Amino acid sequence: MRPWPGGSCPPDGESHWPEGKEKEQVDSGNSQLPGATANCLGRQSAGPDAEHPLSQSPSADATGQPDPDQASLEQSLDQAAAELGPGGDLAPEADAEGYRRRMARRREVQHQRVGERNLEKGLVLVFTGEGKGKTTAALGLVLRSLGHGENVAVVQFIKGGWQPGEARALQLFGEALAWHALGEGFTWETQDRERDRQLVQQAWQRSCEYLADGSRKLVVLDEVNVALKLGYLDLDQVLEGLDLRPPLTHVALTGRGAPAGLIERADLVTEMKLVRHPFREQGVKAQAGIEY
Repeated sequence: MRPWPGGSCPPDGESHWPEGKEKEQVDSGNSQLPGATANCLGRQSAGPDAEHPLSQSPSADATGQPDPDQASLEQSLDQAAAELGPGGDLAPEADAEGYRRRMARRREVQHQRVGERNLEKGLVLVFTGEGKGKTTAALGLVLRSLGHGENVAVVQFIKGGWQPGEARALQLFGEALAWHALGEGFTWETQDRERDRQLVQQAWQRSCEYLADGSRKLVVLDEVNVALKLGYLDLDQVLEGLDLRPPLTHVALTGRGAPAGLIERADLVTEMKLVRHPFREQGVKAQAGIEY
């Protein structure tokens, strides 16, 4: 556990989380926040050698599997963060000092949450749903990775009938970005199912090359979920391709209708929810800079 500078209690008396106090509630008339110590706030102390839920170190069992105690610790930290809240007008304290105390404890808990979660791995990120923003979210990751000096590959499975604005803008990064639009457009434009299937399979072969390439920090498979939904790719193909990645390579898969097996395999899944859309409700056409 991160000690308070000087080894003593902070001014607000919050350096430990006592046993049995995880669900202590805070109101504007009580300055005792979750995690206050006995020797600072007058409650009976468990002693300097006592074990506290938030002071245990990460560990694993003999098989290398996550330690259940570690999982419990992380859950306790998450619960503490939720109870303390994000602050602002959501905090119940009306006085500035009470609010400061709450936020000081919230900062300490957050530092512990971050410190306990120190695993680094290549992630499988799925952006799906009926709402707009799936490709946009993935391309935000592209820009972020390029900004850190990493190499990135983008393979577009369905799109390809036009050059999107993102591709033009990201040309500034040169060889750090490999961009392939290997489709020929929407199915109602191509009107050739076997040709579409062939192009998707070719796009998948190119994708596997990038997935296995350790020099690529991020691989984006744009609209691959649609290719799966249309039957142009098998789920087993995609899952096997994901296993080609080196340990620290991330992959983002976008498109509506992500299958359950892919969602189960993913580390992060975001579903875009359609609430309102100008095309459907106002007859507004696709516009440069918004849709492409």
